[in-house]
Amino acid sequence: MNMDLFSLKGKVALITGGAGLYGRQLVRALAMAGARVIMASRGVEKNDSVAAKLRAEGYDVVAKFLDLGEEESILALRDEIYREYGRVDVLVNNSVARTMKGYHDTKEAWEASMRVNATGLFLITRAFGDKMCEAGSGSIINIGSYMGILGPDYTLYEGLDMNVDGVIPDYFYNKGGMTNYTRYIASNYGKHNVRCNVIELGGLDSEWNEEFRRRYSARTMLGRPANDTDIMGTIIFLASDASAYITGAVIPVDGGYSAK
Repeated sequence: MNMDLFSLKGKVALITGGAGLYGRQLVRALAMAGARVIMASRGVEKNDSVAAKLRAEGYDVVAKFLDLGEEESILALRDEIYREYGRVDVLVNNSVARTMKGYHDTKEAWEASMRVNATGLFLITRAFGDKMCEAGSGSIINIGSYMGILGPDYTLYEGLDMNVDGVIPDYFYNKGGMTNYTRYIASNYGKHNVRCNVIELGGLDSEWNEEFRRRYSARTMLGRPANDTDIMGTIIFLASDASAYITGAVIPVDGGYSAK
């Protein structure tokens, strides 16, 4: 097999966000595979700090401003990228706004979430997806969650000072919508050789309560949460020509959490 199929050399990849726990390894993976990577969010300073470290290692990574809650910002970013690079081969929808604190949070907190996580996802996918269709190729990768395919498991939190007002509902709503929107986009753009797939991520080990970590790990077939390299291979595969015949796929990368 020609391993060049996994190379992203010559490709331009746009990822929304990229400075978070998951985002950093997604950006690094794309860059390591040879892509020119553009990180875009409102937090340009935070993103540029990540990008600068990768540039110091010899990778081609830059940060640009994007407000996913404003269509004008999305279209301005699209036009800027196409002026500078002439193409976008990979779009990674990674950003998520965490505006709600619990089930009884305000209507305004819910609507702020929808503006970015639902409307923003739709608008950026359309803006860049349509351009990919004009070019006749492209890969759109949505970063979902096992929470988009499963309901909440409250036994994880019993007796802990976590989710005392219920597991945050907008995240389940948005990630569930992202999952089926992936299928929609795959169908809508397939005739133009533009693919769309979703990765349903499991929990990434961070500053978790030790009891929560124990409970979560016990429910995961591999017996642990994700680490800071576990997603890299999947993102490279889906971004590259190695996955040229895969579209509309819902791919759990969760250590077996959702396979029970």
